[in-house]
Amino acid sequence: MAAEDLHPAAAARPGHRIARKAAAGAVLAGYSWLAGALAPFTTRSLLSVLLPGVVLGAVACGRPPQRIPAPATLDVAGFSYWLIGVAALVEWEASAFISGSHWWHPSLTELITPLIAPHPVKSAAICVWLLGGWALVRR
Repeated sequence: MAAEDLHPAAAARPGHRIARKAAAGAVLAGYSWLAGALAPFTTRSLLSVLLPGVVLGAVACGRPPQRIPAPATLDVAGFSYWLIGVAALVEWEASAFISGSHWWHPSLTELITPLIAPHPVKSAAICVWLLGGWALVRR
């Protein structure tokens, strides 16, 4: 056994990093493809969402990110744009739920479902969702 095999920096060679990233990408793509094939609102689809959430939550608890310092002042204009957008979406969903989600007032889920119904699109959406979760954990 060579001395460089015992050194921690030896494991961080570029070839190893590329291989690890390629393997992680293959696992991510495979998981997204399998999760995208599941029927919605089933136990399996619920578990396919909870499993990555638990893993990412464990990673976040095990290696908490460094805190970003709070800004000195709040950008009221930017905050109000986000607040108006979130309030509009909440109102839309609430009124669609109360009215029974008729054809003339569908919920946002009913509007998005036909767009992500094809298996490749659904799998890509799951992959983006997982990558977003990983980006939040790494932050």
